[in-house]
Amino acid sequence: MSQAIAPAPGVVGLFRRNAPFRRLWTARAISFVGDSLGLIALLLYVAETTGSGVAVALLLLVGDFAPSLFSPITGALSDRIDRARLMVGCEVIQGGIVALIALSTPPLPLLLGLVALQTLVASAFQPASRSAVPALVADEDLETANTAIGLGTHGFDLLGPLLGAALLPFLGVRELILVDAATFAVSAALLARLPSLPAARVELETRSLLRDAADGLRFFRDNRALRAVGLGFVGVVAFTAVDDVALVFLAHDRLGAGETGTSLLYAGAGIGLLTGFAVLARVGVKVPMAPMAVAGFVLCSAGNLLTGLSWAIPIAIAMQIVRGAGISLIEVGINTLVQRLVPAGMQGRAFGNLYGGVGLAAGLSYAVGGLLLEAVGPRALLVLAGTGGLVVSAVVWLALPATIRRREQTNEDADRKRVRDGTPADP
Repeated sequence: MSQAIAPAPGVVGLFRRNAPFRRLWTARAISFVGDSLGLIALLLYVAETTGSGVAVALLLLVGDFAPSLFSPITGALSDRIDRARLMVGCEVIQGGIVALIALSTPPLPLLLGLVALQTLVASAFQPASRSAVPALVADEDLETANTAIGLGTHGFDLLGPLLGAALLPFLGVRELILVDAATFAVSAALLARLPSLPAARVELETRSLLRDAADGLRFFRDNRALRAVGLGFVGVVAFTAVDDVALVFLAHDRLGAGETGTSLLYAGAGIGLLTGFAVLARVGVKVPMAPMAVAGFVLCSAGNLLTGLSWAIPIAIAMQIVRGAGISLIEVGINTLVQRLVPAGMQGRAFGNLYGGVGLAAGLSYAVGGLLLEAVGPRALLVLAGTGGLVVSAVVWLALPATIRRREQTNEDADRKRVRDGTPADP
């Protein structure tokens, strides 16, 4: 007699039943709080010591581009090294670098070098943590786990600025950076209690790290589903990330908003993001992941397009909330899809290459968006960006294999084993 499979627990149930996942989630949340505090402190430090907007821009540029350029290599590390040990090591090294910054208050060139090194180490942590999830939770709980991680990560990321504002009257910038260093120590202590998560790769002694990195890029190129979703994600970000540049000019010059209205406009995406994760955590995820990711692309793009067409600041804020809800669908859909479709021994490189490409796309979007803003204005820029994202979304949907579009979540166990083992999908 067949035995009925119990439904996957919700987020609270997953926390109660799965202590290793709970530790991973808590460590990531604490680390992200520290990252937010540290970024605020570093921005204040650079602004106060240099008085230069260029220096602040360089700090942000180093943080975004350094990990993206080396993502094929840092992603390969988590396919070669025990992921639990790698995460602990990354947190310890990051904490040491941040503490060194706080205690030495280095000049700008050395500071930028240390920040680049820290973000490079962080780029090894992220693919290891994402590829660790399917090793810690059951397949039917992946959506719930990724929803919980998204809710905690982005929620605590937004909490950081508020916490920084509350602490700054009592702590100086150096002390705030030391708090960031302490969060890495707490995170490392929690991660040290994870079970061993050994690399799925074999015969490592015969292969170099660079060769593994090249194999990861080839896998991304040759896997049709991963290529379609990954390039679609990169393409949507390349179009839509311009809103970070355009929104302030839309609010001030076109909608007549003051500083409060402009701040709320920028907060709209964060509100939508947290709302989306909260709804997914509450009602669960009952659709295949590929359609969910593409729906996120559509909402994110449409949110920017409609923001550009908005005639009042409340309407623009509502459209940015729509955009944020789309990002929550992208986060859960993309991460779960990669965890299901990519063999365990390749997941670190898949995540590293995917999010490295997204980081480069965002940087390109900022640069090109700044130039286009001068030529066409904020309204037209947001409409063009949203339209481009919608076109990319349609292309992604058509490029996905039919089995991934329609049956990814309802595959039988044999089908899931096939994709995990790397057997080619249906032509």
